[in-house]
Amino acid sequence: MKPLSRQTIVITGATSGIGLATTRMATERGAAVVLAARNEDALRRLAEEIRGRGGRVEYQVADVADPVQVDAVAAMAVKAFGGFDSWINDAGAFIYGRMEDVSLTDQRRLFDVTYWGVVHGTLAAARHLRERGGAIVNVGSVLGDRAIALQGPYCAAKGAVRNATDAFRMDFEGEGLPISVTLIKPGPIDTPFMEHARNATGTKGTRNPPPAYHPRVAARAILHACETPVRDLYVGTAGWLTSLGGALAPRLDAPAPDRSAAPRTGPGAAPPAGCRAPATRPSAGRGSWRGRHGRHGRSGPP
Repeated sequence: MKPLSRQTIVITGATSGIGLATTRMATERGAAVVLAARNEDALRRLAEEIRGRGGRVEYQVADVADPVQVDAVAAMAVKAFGGFDSWINDAGAFIYGRMEDVSLTDQRRLFDVTYWGVVHGTLAAARHLRERGGAIVNVGSVLGDRAIALQGPYCAAKGAVRNATDAFRMDFEGEGLPISVTLIKPGPIDTPFMEHARNATGTKGTRNPPPAYHPRVAARAILHACETPVRDLYVGTAGWLTSLGGALAPRLDAPAPDRSAAPRTGPGAAPPAGCRAPATRPSAGRGSWRGRHGRHGRSGPP
């Protein structure tokens, strides 16, 4: 696999959180990038930022829930750079709430983005990489290994991502395709996903369980997978312990996630149930939580 400085990388969900940190880190290391997200203004500003630093970038507005729009992202990469070497499926949606309180419409939309977006991206990438070779990196979660309270739809979708990633890998290996397929499993990451999430808890919002890791920690794992074939990568010891605890003693640590997912109140909390929280910082790399792992460096200006 090529070094990053010689790669063109497609990144979905590129304008916020882990996707934004990965975009900035990739261009810092010399990669050309093709960015995809729904927010055209955020994409344009991010592209201008990268070009201002001498980076190579193009973007395509896309909703990953629509396979036609995902194919347009691949077509943009071919048009702008002659193709791509790695494809990162990072786009996702998030909802807080008990399973019976989250509408079926919202649950289906979450799956359309978080699960089907990964499937659409993997299929589009594989059509291009089956001859050329390269890497597909799917951003899952430790919550794909075990569910926690108030995050049931998200956990279910990430569990589906885990299994789909394994199935794609087995299919590609069975055909002898030169495609590396990696699943990234972040633990708690300090991103603005809580500000962007739909909230059905009936309270003002929720908080991320500590310790929260800087998104650049996840970005390093993702870019490592673009250069080095690897099956799964956990991001953060806390995340690995969450998966391990769920496998070895699922009832023993069950109360802990319940407490960490408990609704938070006070200034800065999310809007009431039934409302979508405003994307107050559409190009923000980090959220409002500052955990003890913030020393890993900033992902850029808020």
